[in-house]
Amino acid sequence: MNAQLDLESNTNAYRHFAKPAAPGAPLVFAFHGTGGDERQLSGLVAQILPDAGIVAPRGDVSEYGAARFFRRTGEGVYDMPDLAARTQKMIGFIRAHRAANPGSKVYGIGYSNGANILASVLFAAPELFDSAVLMHPLIPFEPAPQPGLAKVEVLLTAGRRDPICPAPLTERLESWLASQGTTVETLWHEGGHEMREAEIVAATRFLSA
Repeated sequence: MNAQLDLESNTNAYRHFAKPAAPGAPLVFAFHGTGGDERQLSGLVAQILPDAGIVAPRGDVSEYGAARFFRRTGEGVYDMPDLAARTQKMIGFIRAHRAANPGSKVYGIGYSNGANILASVLFAAPELFDSAVLMHPLIPFEPAPQPGLAKVEVLLTAGRRDPICPAPLTERLESWLASQGTTVETLWHEGGHEMREAEIVAATRFLSA
């Protein structure tokens, strides 16, 4: 009984959108950007993978009314203890939903701040995901080595002129993932922080493969 209560508590740790998977379809976790909510990427996932199960949490940190997944002290400056604590909370949430969907392939997709929390989860618990799409992530720190990432496939998407996520940091993340044995590919566009059609096309191909 306690285990069941614990599972229910973790699956409801965040306000979230959930859609059940069709038999044999994957489970996709979708993480919104700053100021978004659980609906920001759920429609995109439904478009890419109509039969997939979807779990899309809403960030539980408010920055001047904008929902985020962890605190920051400035643009590109993270509250690292808060990030660590909220990463562990997210890991519990994901584990609980995985347990409720045994046998499903599990994918993740995140944009901006959502890509950052997804990346942080991958750094700590890569076994939770088979594949992940990180759209405009900003990782301004060097993660600890993580050999478990060798079993994960990652698609990075980024803008060459992104003022929030500078291209050199995306390139550094790409190199670091490759050094961990991750199968990683990167899609660049010539714009900034906006999500473009080419990224959606790349994510569709990547997650449908």
